[in-house]
Amino acid sequence: MPTRAVDAAAYLQAFVLSGVVTVLAVRAYLQATGYPQLGGGGLHIAHVLWGGLLMTVGLGIALVFLGGGPRMAGAIVGGVGFGLFIDEVGKFVSTRTDYFYAPAAGIIYGAFAMLVVLTQAVRGRTRLNPDERTANALDLILAGVPGGLTDRRRATVLRLVRGSGPVTEAAVVRLLDAVPRREPPPVRFWKRWAAASRRLVAWLTGHPWLVWPVVVYLVVEPVFTVAAVLLDTVTGELDQQREWGAVLGTSVAALITAVLSIRGALRLRRDRLGAFRLFKLALLVDLLFGQIFNFTVNQFGAVAVLGVDLFLLAVVTAEHRRLVRPMD
Repeated sequence: MPTRAVDAAAYLQAFVLSGVVTVLAVRAYLQATGYPQLGGGGLHIAHVLWGGLLMTVGLGIALVFLGGGPRMAGAIVGGVGFGLFIDEVGKFVSTRTDYFYAPAAGIIYGAFAMLVVLTQAVRGRTRLNPDERTANALDLILAGVPGGLTDRRRATVLRLVRGSGPVTEAAVVRLLDAVPRREPPPVRFWKRWAAASRRLVAWLTGHPWLVWPVVVYLVVEPVFTVAAVLLDTVTGELDQQREWGAVLGTSVAALITAVLSIRGALRLRRDRLGAFRLFKLALLVDLLFGQIFNFTVNQFGAVAVLGVDLFLLAVVTAEHRRLVRPMD
């Protein structure tokens, strides 16, 4: 079995985030500029080609250079390329090669949702055995031979080899002593912003007063969605909807979300932990299934709703962890 990388989830996360940002940036730019085309005289250089080129460059970086830095750079460059590539998926799944093909937005969202699921699966299952931890420690040491290793990296190496046996630990320590020390680089401005954002989210999600508005929203919003679809069906407006299949999918996902949320609300008094497990499941159903149809119906205008759902998931997850902690 191939040796797993301890930072695999971080590389996948960088790939996904850079891809998502690329799609949103390209869509915003094209809409703001009137959808210009690169080329002329019957020639159109679609950005799917630039996407393929950047994915190749990202893969090349990861193949040619050693160390976590090049792997992360390759993941980001490859993610940008993937974003450019999948942004034009509508041209390849429709007979009219239509960039504005309505289900394309849902396909794009679904692809990134599956990548997020994969990232979380890797994050939860990357429990390396002693040999894999030793291999990752040696990889870190080799990457630091040209420029040295910071104290933080050295501590990471020692933590990885802990429990691998006295002979292995002693050999790694001797090898680590042969690598020059390096001062840590200055903290980048974007890292400060990211840290501040994480603290703000942690502060918001840690406040109990947010829980009840979230619970009310989780119960009311999907019920209203189902009711609106039923009303459109009775009045005949649903027949005028071009993507009625996606509307039906949205209503089915909303119905499932409503049932789970109502069951959670009914269990709040006697089983708070079980209630928040149901709330979390309801949000995951909406994020992994409902939003695919929502993006098909509302296109990229659904990004705002997605942002709300992600914030709700953060609040519910924080409360669920707080309830689980006393049982550990």
